[in-house]
Amino acid sequence: MTTNIDYSLYLVTDRGLTHGRDLIQLVMEAVQGGVTMVQIREKSCTSGEFFSTARELKKKLTTLGVPLLINDRADIALATGADGVHIGQKDVPYQAVRELLGPGKIIGISINTYDQLKVAAMSDVDYLSLSPVFPTPTKTDTSEPFGIEGLKKARSMTDKPLITIGGINRDNLSDVMATGMNGVAVVSAVCSAESPAEAAGDLIRIIRNNKL
Repeated sequence: MTTNIDYSLYLVTDRGLTHGRDLIQLVMEAVQGGVTMVQIREKSCTSGEFFSTARELKKKLTTLGVPLLINDRADIALATGADGVHIGQKDVPYQAVRELLGPGKIIGISINTYDQLKVAAMSDVDYLSLSPVFPTPTKTDTSEPFGIEGLKKARSMTDKPLITIGGINRDNLSDVMATGMNGVAVVSAVCSAESPAEAAGDLIRIIRNNKL
């Protein structure tokens, strides 16, 4: 299990929300603003395009000490030297991903129910991503939102790093962090922002001021 990771502001990419802007440039602006981790989530491009984007981003992010994770694709992570993989409940099983990547890589898993949390908490997965905390159009394949009280309950169930995603913005971020989360993952709040750097900067300030 990898330690000393800053999960505070975790950016998940979505080309469909960038308003046609260059994805790599957008990510780098967001990192300059305060993003501490990046996950590339590509649902519509070819494997070749995914690889090229991940490889270029890995080079740029390494110089800044910001971890790069790949959504679903352990093969892309291996080929590009990415720092890890994020998997969902219907993806390749965690154990197989760990065997493939080895002990030094970061592996996170999406958690949609308390039963899933109990199972994942017993593994050596690096972090758990509770999804969604609030209703959101970018996460349509999940169960009922956890809500603030649900995050508190989840926090009481494990000592593992917890992040949460889904409908998080400046208005509700303080309440989310007050539940004891290690960080939050955002998509549209940064990817769709007029200034990704300013949006990230606003969010990271709130996170730092409210982190338990």
